[in-house]
Amino acid sequence: MAAAVGLMVVSPFGAMAKDRQGYLAAGEGVNLATILPGPPTPGSPRALADARAFRDSRALRGMARWQQATADVSSDLGARFADALGFRPDWTKLPLTRALLARFDADRSAAIGAAKAHWQSPRPFIGSDLPICEPRTPGLIANGDYPSGHTAHGWGFALIMAELLPDRANALLARGRDYGDSRWICGSHSQSAVEGGYMAASAVYAREHGNAAFRRDMAAAAEELARYRAPKTASPR
Repeated sequence: MAAAVGLMVVSPFGAMAKDRQGYLAAGEGVNLATILPGPPTPGSPRALADARAFRDSRALRGMARWQQATADVSSDLGARFADALGFRPDWTKLPLTRALLARFDADRSAAIGAAKAHWQSPRPFIGSDLPICEPRTPGLIANGDYPSGHTAHGWGFALIMAELLPDRANALLARGRDYGDSRWICGSHSQSAVEGGYMAASAVYAREHGNAAFRRDMAAAAEELARYRAPKTASPR
C-alpha cells in the first residue's frame, strides 16, 4: 500500500496543481501523524462503529443521498460547490484564485500522502462484497483509508472560499461537510477517515496562514473574486 500513497485526489485545477509548488518548504508542513488520532484499533468500539456505519449505509443505495455521494466522487469542486458559491466559477477568468487553490492543494496532498503512508489503513470495503458508489479500481484499493484525502480536498476548498466569500460562508461550510460525508456514505472511506480528513484540512489551512505568500495570495484572490462577482454593466448601444 505504501507504494500507492502518491495516488492523490485529482485537483479541479488540473495540471496546474500537479506542477505547482506549495507554499511550504520541506519540513515546514504539518505532521498529521502527530496531530490526528489515527485509525481506530481493530475491534475497538470506534472500529465497530465504523463497520456498522459502512454496513447500515448500504441501505441508501439508489436513494437521493447515494446519488449525491456518487456525484461527489468528482473532484470538480467548482461544479460540485456551485450552489454554495452562488455561481459556477470559470477558472480561466480567476487565475489568481486558481493558483492559490492549486498551491494550497499541493501542501494538502503532501500532508495527506505522508499520513496515509504512516498508517496504511485498509478501506472499509476490503473483504466485503457490499456495494460502494464508485468502481473498486486498483488505485482506490491500494490508496489507504485514513485520512480521507477527498474529504480534505473538499473541506480545504470550503475553508478557503468561505474566507474569500464571507457572505457565502455558511453555505460553503455546510456543503464542505456534506461533500466529506459523501465518502463514508459512498463506502470508499470509514467515518473515522472522513473525520480525519476534516481535521487534516483544517490543520493545513491553519498552518498556511503563517505563510506570508499565502496571506498575500488570499488578499489578491479576494479582490479578484470581488471583480468577478461585480454586476456587469451593459455595453452602450
